[in-house]
Amino acid sequence: MTRLARFACLLAAIACLHAPSPHAAEAVPTEQDRATNARAVALAEQLRCLVCQNQTIADSSAELAVDLRRQVREQIAAGRTDREILDYMTQRYSDFVLYRPPLKPATFLLWGGPLALLTIGIFMLARIVRSRRAVATPPLTTEEHARAERLLRGDPL
Repeated sequence: MTRLARFACLLAAIACLHAPSPHAAEAVPTEQDRATNARAVALAEQLRCLVCQNQTIADSSAELAVDLRRQVREQIAAGRTDREILDYMTQRYSDFVLYRPPLKPATFLLWGGPLALLTIGIFMLARIVRSRRAVATPPLTTEEHARAERLLRGDPL
């Protein structure tokens, strides 16, 4: 093996040792304090992943969720209360970041939307059923009945 080949192998080995882990972005609890870790998880379960939208940041593996979990841990380490952390996140990302947003005028549609859609659906169904009952087919006149009889027998019109 030439010197250049040995040098290339050495560089490749060093590069492999210093390569970032493919799982480096996943949230691995680094806190040694169980109470702090439990508090961070509890807060993460109250915050929505802004990418996934149907998961909490505790359940999501999206990069933004990992970043938000890191921010929560940093705020806990800075000595902030749960309320202060949630207020900070709400101020920065709006009420949408909360997994259970508060009931207020800006979120009425969010809370009342499913009920409103259900009410509209029931109203439309009742209206369709009522209109079908009202439009009954009138009975055949004597002339129409006689014509139908001739057609069924095969007589020419």
